[in-house]
Amino acid sequence: MTTVPPPISFEIYPPRSDDGLPALYETIRHLAAIDPQFISVTFGAGGSTRDRSLGVLTHILRETSVPPLAHLTCVGSTYADAGAVIREFLDAGITRFLALRGDPPVGLGEDDAFLGDLESAAQLVQLIDRVQAERVPYAETPVPGLDRAAVVAPRERVQIAVAAFPNGHPRSRHAHEDIDALLAKEAAGATLAITQLFFRPDEYLDFVDRARTAGVRMPILPGIMPITSPARLRRVLELTGDARPADLGAALDQAGPGEAGRAVGTAHAAGLARAVLQGGAPGIHLYAFNNHDTVLAVLRAAGLCPEQEILV
Repeated sequence: MTTVPPPISFEIYPPRSDDGLPALYETIRHLAAIDPQFISVTFGAGGSTRDRSLGVLTHILRETSVPPLAHLTCVGSTYADAGAVIREFLDAGITRFLALRGDPPVGLGEDDAFLGDLESAAQLVQLIDRVQAERVPYAETPVPGLDRAAVVAPRERVQIAVAAFPNGHPRSRHAHEDIDALLAKEAAGATLAITQLFFRPDEYLDFVDRARTAGVRMPILPGIMPITSPARLRRVLELTGDARPADLGAALDQAGPGEAGRAVGTAHAAGLARAVLQGGAPGIHLYAFNNHDTVLAVLRAAGLCPEQEILV
């Protein structure tokens, strides 16, 4: 019996300048070769990378058979601004989105005004769905042989993913707030959740159990980030507020930067992938840091990407 491999997806980000595009396009070529479920492209706060994000998304759409997924954030956006971006992306053929509340810009705290009109990811989910409904309210199929006749059918809905936080969002006020927020996002129309990183399989699996008990029904995809150096681990912990994973931290400290640290991070991420899949995860989402070598090494180590499928 042939075993069907689990769905794989990746996250990349637009380069700081056009000079970085050739290298990113090469990474996209390698990632697309293993036929992932989608490749997501981040979007700077307040639309700071809007044009470059759209350029990368349309490159994926035009040059590969992989569906691109566009990140959108609430930060600094009015309803009109966000609606215009959504229409622009839909017009370009983008039909998958990740709706995010977003973090305050550097220098601003939670109490400062930074969100604009949109105050939550759930509101952004509703806006994406409404903009598409206004743009394409229904679908028409011509009736052969009958001039100007058509069968009217419901429109194909966009797919909207949202973020989930196994270890709690750093700004969560109580233990149940993250599950409540996920329920609100699903009620607003979200079709998929992608988790932020975690360090132990039980952090993801326990979160999924709690979400299911609370009534969340959409798939919850585990987001796995290969941590390949002590510096990257420190940066991640600053952003997430998570506790330092003792075993991984000690192993990275001993290995240091370079190939030894990369081997430690690859093995850790591969172990996470195997464990959560065994626990019932619907696939694996890898944060690629615009580097195909590391994430493909993780998939090989986890037995999820045969060597012959890797481009050279």
